[in-house]
Amino acid sequence: MLYVVGFGPGKLDYFTNEAQEAIKESDLIVGYTTYIDIIREYFPEKQLNHTPMKKEVERCRYAIEEVLKGRTVAIVSSGDSGVYGLAGLIYELSVEYPPIEIEIIAGVTAALSGGAILGAPLTHDFAVISLSDLLTPWELIKKRIEFASEADLVICLYNPASKKRADYLKIACEYMMHYKAKDTVCGYVKNIGRLGQEAVICTLEELKDKTVDMFTTVYIGNSKTRMIQGKMVTPRGYRIS
Repeated sequence: MLYVVGFGPGKLDYFTNEAQEAIKESDLIVGYTTYIDIIREYFPEKQLNHTPMKKEVERCRYAIEEVLKGRTVAIVSSGDSGVYGLAGLIYELSVEYPPIEIEIIAGVTAALSGGAILGAPLTHDFAVISLSDLLTPWELIKKRIEFASEADLVICLYNPASKKRADYLKIACEYMMHYKAKDTVCGYVKNIGRLGQEAVICTLEELKDKTVDMFTTVYIGNSKTRMIQGKMVTPRGYRIS
Protein backbone atom coordinates (compact mmCIF):
# COMPACT_ATOMS: atom_id res chain seq x y z
CA MET A 1 0.00 0.00 0.00
CA LEU A 2 1.16 3.53 -0.79
CA TYR A 3 -0.48 6.17 1.37
CA VAL A 4 -0.24 9.75 0.07
CA VAL A 5 -0.75 11.73 3.26
CA GLY A 6 -1.51 15.39 3.81
CA PHE A 7 -0.91 16.22 7.46
CA GLY A 8 -2.08 19.82 7.62
CA PRO A 9 0.06 22.74 8.77
CA GLY A 10 2.29 20.64 11.01
CA LYS A 11 0.91 20.75 14.54
CA LEU A 12 -0.30 17.32 15.66
CA ASP A 13 -3.75 18.77 16.46
CA TYR A 14 -4.23 19.34 12.72
CA PHE A 15 -3.42 15.73 11.72
CA THR A 16 -6.63 13.87 10.93
CA ASN A 17 -7.11 10.52 12.64
CA GLU A 18 -6.91 8.91 9.20
CA ALA A 19 -3.53 10.56 8.54
CA GLN A 20 -2.15 9.40 11.87
CA GLU A 21 -3.33 5.84 11.33
CA ALA A 22 -1.83 5.70 7.83
CA ILE A 23 1.54 6.85 9.15
CA LYS A 24 1.41 4.36 12.03
CA GLU A 25 0.62 1.50 9.62
CA SER A 26 3.50 2.39 7.30
CA ASP A 27 6.91 0.74 7.39
CA LEU A 28 8.58 3.77 5.78
CA ILE A 29 7.81 7.49 5.68
CA VAL A 30 9.06 9.48 2.67
CA GLY A 31 8.96 13.24 2.21
CA TYR A 32 10.59 16.62 1.65
CA THR A 33 13.25 17.31 4.29
CA THR A 34 11.24 20.02 6.10
CA TYR A 35 8.18 17.75 6.31
CA ILE A 36 10.18 14.81 7.60
CA ASP A 37 11.62 17.02 10.34
CA ILE A 38 8.03 17.69 11.46
CA ILE A 39 7.03 14.01 11.29
CA ARG A 40 10.14 12.89 13.19
CA GLU A 41 8.97 14.67 16.34
CA TYR A 42 5.67 12.80 16.43
CA PHE A 43 6.75 9.40 15.06
CA PRO A 44 10.37 8.96 16.22
CA GLU A 45 10.20 5.17 15.89
CA LYS A 46 9.53 5.24 12.14
CA GLN A 47 12.07 4.74 9.37
CA LEU A 48 12.31 8.04 7.50
CA ASN A 49 13.63 9.00 4.08
CA HIS A 50 13.85 12.58 2.84
CA THR A 51 14.97 14.49 -0.23
CA PRO A 52 15.41 18.24 -0.82
CA MET A 53 13.23 20.53 -2.91
CA LYS A 54 13.25 19.85 -6.69
CA LYS A 55 13.66 16.10 -6.07
CA GLU A 56 9.92 15.37 -6.15
CA VAL A 57 10.06 12.89 -9.03
CA GLU A 58 12.89 10.91 -7.43
CA ARG A 59 11.02 10.93 -4.11
CA CYS A 60 7.83 9.55 -5.66
CA ARG A 61 9.68 6.88 -7.66
CA TYR A 62 11.47 5.74 -4.52
CA ALA A 63 8.18 5.45 -2.63
CA ILE A 64 6.55 3.41 -5.43
CA GLU A 65 9.58 1.12 -5.75
CA GLU A 66 9.60 0.46 -2.00
CA VAL A 67 5.92 -0.54 -2.18
CA LEU A 68 6.78 -2.96 -4.99
CA LYS A 69 9.28 -4.58 -2.60
CA GLY A 70 6.36 -5.41 -0.32
CA ARG A 71 6.52 -2.48 2.11
CA THR A 72 3.73 -0.17 3.23
CA VAL A 73 4.86 3.38 2.55
CA ALA A 74 3.51 6.84 3.40
CA ILE A 75 4.67 9.75 1.28
CA VAL A 76 3.83 12.87 3.26
CA SER A 77 3.32 16.58 2.65
CA SER A 78 2.01 19.48 4.65
CA GLY A 79 -1.52 20.70 3.98
CA ASP A 80 -3.38 18.46 1.55
CA SER A 81 -1.39 16.23 -0.80
CA GLY A 82 -3.81 17.01 -3.63
CA VAL A 83 -3.36 20.79 -3.35
CA TYR A 84 0.08 21.65 -4.75
CA GLY A 85 1.17 18.27 -3.39
CA LEU A 86 2.37 14.97 -4.80
CA ALA A 87 -0.91 13.07 -5.24
CA GLY A 88 -1.12 13.84 -8.94
CA LEU A 89 2.55 13.05 -9.58
CA ILE A 90 2.20 9.69 -7.82
CA TYR A 91 -0.63 8.72 -10.18
CA GLU A 92 1.28 10.00 -13.23
CA LEU A 93 4.34 7.90 -12.36
CA SER A 94 2.39 4.84 -11.25
CA VAL A 95 1.49 3.92 -14.86
CA GLU A 96 5.17 3.11 -15.47
CA TYR A 97 5.13 0.36 -12.83
CA PRO A 98 3.16 -2.78 -12.04
CA PRO A 99 -0.14 -1.92 -10.33
CA ILE A 100 0.01 -0.97 -6.64
CA GLU A 101 -2.63 0.13 -4.16
CA ILE A 102 -2.68 3.90 -3.69
CA GLU A 103 -4.77 5.69 -1.08
CA ILE A 104 -4.94 9.48 -0.85
CA ILE A 105 -5.38 10.79 2.70
CA ALA A 106 -6.89 14.29 2.75
CA GLY A 107 -5.35 16.98 4.91
CA VAL A 108 -6.16 20.53 5.99
CA THR A 109 -4.72 22.80 3.32
CA ALA A 110 -3.24 26.18 4.28
CA ALA A 111 -6.11 28.15 2.73
CA LEU A 112 -8.43 26.64 5.34
CA SER A 113 -6.20 26.54 8.41
CA GLY A 114 -4.92 30.08 7.81
CA GLY A 115 -8.40 31.31 6.99
CA ALA A 116 -9.66 30.08 10.35
CA ILE A 117 -6.95 32.09 12.10
CA LEU A 118 -7.86 35.29 10.25
CA GLY A 119 -11.62 34.81 10.72
CA ALA A 120 -13.82 33.80 7.80
CA PRO A 121 -12.26 35.18 4.59
CA LEU A 122 -13.35 32.31 2.30
CA THR A 123 -17.08 32.16 3.02
CA HIS A 124 -17.90 32.96 -0.61
CA ASP A 125 -16.32 31.98 -3.96
CA PHE A 126 -12.54 32.12 -3.97
CA ALA A 127 -9.50 31.24 -6.06
CA VAL A 128 -6.26 29.66 -4.87
CA ILE A 129 -3.19 30.69 -6.87
CA SER A 130 0.48 29.87 -6.32
CA LEU A 131 2.98 32.64 -7.10
CA SER A 132 5.77 30.11 -7.63
CA ASP A 133 6.90 30.15 -11.24
CA LEU A 134 9.08 27.07 -10.84
CA LEU A 135 6.55 24.90 -12.69
CA THR A 136 4.13 27.51 -14.07
CA PRO A 137 5.13 30.39 -16.38
CA TRP A 138 4.79 33.83 -14.79
CA GLU A 139 2.64 35.09 -17.67
CA LEU A 140 0.07 32.39 -16.92
CA ILE A 141 0.15 33.21 -13.21
CA LYS A 142 -0.37 36.89 -14.05
CA LYS A 143 -3.38 36.02 -16.23
CA ARG A 144 -4.95 33.97 -13.43
CA ILE A 145 -4.44 36.80 -10.94
CA GLU A 146 -6.00 39.35 -13.27
CA PHE A 147 -9.02 37.20 -14.21
CA ALA A 148 -9.71 36.26 -10.58
CA SER A 149 -9.46 39.92 -9.59
CA GLU A 150 -11.75 41.05 -12.39
CA ALA A 151 -14.29 38.40 -11.29
CA ASP A 152 -14.23 39.87 -7.74
CA LEU A 153 -13.14 36.58 -6.22
CA VAL A 154 -11.44 36.35 -2.87
CA ILE A 155 -7.89 35.25 -3.73
CA CYS A 156 -5.69 33.02 -1.60
CA LEU A 157 -2.00 33.07 -2.55
CA TYR A 158 0.38 30.19 -1.87
CA ASN A 159 4.18 30.53 -2.14
CA PRO A 160 3.94 34.34 -2.26
CA ALA A 161 7.68 35.03 -2.08
CA SER A 162 11.13 33.50 -1.80
CA LYS A 163 14.70 34.79 -1.90
CA LYS A 164 14.62 34.71 -5.70
CA ARG A 165 11.03 36.05 -5.87
CA ALA A 166 11.16 38.74 -3.22
CA ASP A 167 9.00 41.21 -5.18
CA TYR A 168 6.36 38.81 -6.56
CA LEU A 169 3.71 39.69 -3.97
CA LYS A 170 4.20 43.41 -4.63
CA ILE A 171 3.80 42.83 -8.38
CA ALA A 172 0.71 40.66 -7.84
CA CYS A 173 -0.90 43.32 -5.64
CA GLU A 174 -0.26 45.96 -8.30
CA TYR A 175 -2.04 43.76 -10.88
CA MET A 176 -4.97 43.29 -8.49
CA MET A 177 -5.34 47.00 -7.87
CA HIS A 178 -6.43 47.43 -11.49
CA TYR A 179 -9.66 45.66 -10.44
CA LYS A 180 -9.79 45.79 -6.63
CA ALA A 181 -9.92 48.89 -4.42
CA LYS A 182 -6.74 49.85 -2.60
CA ASP A 183 -8.58 49.56 0.73
CA THR A 184 -9.72 45.96 0.07
CA VAL A 185 -9.41 43.97 3.30
CA CYS A 186 -6.52 41.51 3.12
CA GLY A 187 -4.54 39.36 5.50
CA TYR A 188 -1.75 36.83 5.79
CA VAL A 189 -0.62 34.14 8.20
CA LYS A 190 2.97 32.98 8.64
CA ASN A 191 3.88 29.56 10.07
CA ILE A 192 0.30 28.37 10.44
CA GLY A 193 -0.03 26.12 13.47
CA ARG A 194 3.71 26.18 14.13
CA LEU A 195 6.19 28.03 16.31
CA GLY A 196 6.35 31.67 15.27
CA GLN A 197 2.79 31.89 13.96
CA GLU A 198 1.92 35.46 12.96
CA ALA A 199 -1.38 36.79 11.58
CA VAL A 200 -1.84 40.25 10.08
CA ILE A 201 -4.89 42.01 8.61
CA CYS A 202 -4.27 45.00 6.36
CA THR A 203 -5.42 46.75 3.17
CA LEU A 204 -4.39 45.71 -0.33
CA GLU A 205 -2.24 48.83 -0.64
CA GLU A 206 -0.47 47.96 2.63
CA LEU A 207 -0.11 44.31 1.64
CA LYS A 208 2.03 45.06 -1.42
CA ASP A 209 4.85 46.30 0.83
CA LYS A 210 4.70 43.50 3.40
CA THR A 211 7.54 41.00 3.80
CA VAL A 212 6.37 37.40 3.41
CA ASP A 213 7.97 34.04 2.65
CA MET A 214 7.22 30.50 1.43
CA PHE A 215 5.64 29.66 4.79
CA THR A 216 3.09 32.47 4.46
CA THR A 217 -0.44 32.20 3.07
CA VAL A 218 -1.97 35.44 1.79
CA TYR A 219 -5.65 36.38 1.49
CA ILE A 220 -7.07 39.19 -0.64
CA GLY A 221 -10.73 39.93 -0.04
CA ASN A 222 -13.49 40.70 -2.52
CA SER A 223 -15.52 43.93 -2.65
CA LYS A 224 -17.73 42.72 0.24
CA THR A 225 -14.97 41.52 2.59
CA ARG A 226 -14.78 43.57 5.76
CA MET A 227 -13.46 43.67 9.31
CA ILE A 228 -15.81 42.34 11.99
CA GLN A 229 -14.60 42.24 15.60
CA GLY A 230 -11.00 42.40 14.45
CA LYS A 231 -11.39 39.53 11.99
CA MET A 232 -11.40 39.29 8.19
CA VAL A 233 -14.88 38.25 7.06
CA THR A 234 -16.37 37.73 3.60
CA PRO A 235 -20.19 37.67 3.89
CA ARG A 236 -22.02 34.90 2.03
CA GLY A 237 -25.03 37.16 1.49
CA TYR A 238 -27.55 35.78 4.00
CA ARG A 239 -30.36 38.17 4.85
CA ILE A 240 -30.15 39.27 8.46
CA SER A 241 -33.46 40.56 9.82
